[in-house]
Amino acid sequence: MDFCGGVAIAALSVRLGFAAASISRVETGSRGLRVRDLKAFLDLYEVPEEEREAQKRGWRTSYGDVLPGGHATLIGLEAEATSIRGYEQTLVPGLLQTAGYARAVIEAVRPDSTPEEVERPVAVRMERQRRLVGDGPLELSVILGEGVLRQRVGTAPTTAEQLGHLAEANRRPNVVVRVLPHRAGAHPALAGSFSVVGFDEDPDVVHLENTDGGLSLETPADITKYADMFDRLCAAALSPEDSVAMLLDASANLTQGRPAAVADEEIPADAETPRPRGRRRKGA
Repeated sequence: MDFCGGVAIAALSVRLGFAAASISRVETGSRGLRVRDLKAFLDLYEVPEEEREAQKRGWRTSYGDVLPGGHATLIGLEAEATSIRGYEQTLVPGLLQTAGYARAVIEAVRPDSTPEEVERPVAVRMERQRRLVGDGPLELSVILGEGVLRQRVGTAPTTAEQLGHLAEANRRPNVVVRVLPHRAGAHPALAGSFSVVGFDEDPDVVHLENTDGGLSLETPADITKYADMFDRLCAAALSPEDSVAMLLDASANLTQGRPAAVADEEIPADAETPRPRGRRRKGA
């Protein structure tokens, strides 16, 4: 789509706050637009709301009835992102969930849902995971609180399969999964989960997800705060190799009906959370 319609690129650059080169790439189709940037273009040209709706494309349109605003925003960010760095305190992130685990989560948080109402959001999560494969896959670096491994979701076999899936995902070149053990003690993300969504040319966006949707933060101060938080969590987490071993051990315990084990790595009770040596763009 040619958004410029005869308006000089230099003038657009001033009015929209975009680099002229970026506008040129959008015009030629060599670069996509993020949701908020598309809205800026559409507002500038006073495109009617009904025409905006008619231009919606892609698989997300088919699932609009099961995507609260915050979740739709996150999926839109994922579609354009090059990297995601995140911390999950309670559940496996949607990008790494098995269908069985996703189904059990949805059934737990929406107990009155019909089978069809459960399966549609499960299908959304499976579609989202296509960003991790193919050409130009998303770089994903996730830190899981140990409680994620100890929380049984659905049946024991369902959780065991999920933990095994996480271990296998860690072998992909574009996916890193680390576990933050209980023994690491207090840490900067005790307040909850977060994701730092990265882009090649645009500023990062912080997304805070919850049951009803989520919240996106875009100020430089917020981005710096959460990026630094992720770095500190990386410094305290187990290595990817040790995390795989812990995931497989927890999966085996569930499969064999044994109690969940605690992390083997001994961390002194008076140890402080390590500080990062330096900033890492994509984590891990």
